[in-house]
Amino acid sequence: MARKRITILGATGSIGRSALDVAARHPDRFEVVGLAAGGNDRLLAEQVAAFRPRLAALGDPAAAARLARDAGATAVRSGPEGLAEVAALPADLVIAGIVGSAGLLPTFAALEAGNPVALANKEALVMAGPLLMEAAARKGLPVLPIDSEHSAIFQCLAGHRREDVDHILLTASGGPFRRTPKAALAAVSPAQAARHPNWDMGPKITVDSATLMNKGLEVIEACWLFGLAPERVRVVVHPESIVHSMVAFTDGAVIAQMGLPDMRGPIAYAMAYPERIPVDVPAPDFATLGRLTFEAPDTERFPCLELAYRAAAGGGTLPAVLNAANEVAVAAFLDSAIGFTDIPKVVAATLEAHAPKPIRSLEQVLAADAWARGHAREGLPSGVAAAAAARPG
Repeated sequence: MARKRITILGATGSIGRSALDVAARHPDRFEVVGLAAGGNDRLLAEQVAAFRPRLAALGDPAAAARLARDAGATAVRSGPEGLAEVAALPADLVIAGIVGSAGLLPTFAALEAGNPVALANKEALVMAGPLLMEAAARKGLPVLPIDSEHSAIFQCLAGHRREDVDHILLTASGGPFRRTPKAALAAVSPAQAARHPNWDMGPKITVDSATLMNKGLEVIEACWLFGLAPERVRVVVHPESIVHSMVAFTDGAVIAQMGLPDMRGPIAYAMAYPERIPVDVPAPDFATLGRLTFEAPDTERFPCLELAYRAAAGGGTLPAVLNAANEVAVAAFLDSAIGFTDIPKVVAATLEAHAPKPIRSLEQVLAADAWARGHAREGLPSGVAAAAAARPG
């Protein structure tokens, strides 16, 4: 059996490290041909030495120059063009795991080159869903979900007709502040927000989970992946993170996908699809787990989820604006420049100021993204706004 050629975008992040763990467990199945990351040249150098890909790239040119000194036979590229070149390398699957809007152009480059994509970068679909899905359809390529919730939906739909789906239920852990009184949320620190109760994720995604914006972005992602209107994508809080999501059918039946909270499961499912392979993740011990609980999300304390539904319903450039404003606000919060409850305020003000337009080109999406970043920065304190404007992206 020929090995499947795998490229990993975002190799040094949590998704990339988990994907490489899966590849290392099955060297007879997978050949890593390309690796790309932002600026962590030390870790990428270790990964290059271990997997010896044909091509590697770092978005930071200085970091790429350091990597090139230790890359051996692996060619090294830098900057956005380098990331796109790695994405376009002939592969049987490109894992798109670069966090945030930085993953948009490499994901498109992978599809335009004819490479199937396993999508962990939800922001690409949030920003440019119609363009990305059209590109995949035009090329006849699958877009396989890696987010645990969307992988769960994908698995629940296997063998069922899409027209029999009534709605889907995305589960949310509720984050670290599920029981925190509303009055206390303003004093939440970045360190507190960066500690997820169940999942091991990067700081930006973990903060998004705490605000429920991550779930809002996943709602928009689900609309594009499964062809559903926003009102047919529902959210339910499930603190144990054992039920990863569910599908409700027109006859009242509900199918759920369950497993321990370990991203290697959905990553391995996408990498080996349509087969399943072992990844040293045990099945849940339900007798030990005991009760599984569910509750409605509290959009009064966590308004980011409602903002995401508003952007999904409005469509056009609104989701791209939502994502860009949120990235600016989260970065400011992680820098301790604004409070936790200021994040939705920055996003809401930017959405309200935007006049949405239908998406017809990638350039239009990028222009809406740039406008939203500028407007969101104007809403920050003056010194913070100047620092944010100087920051790339």
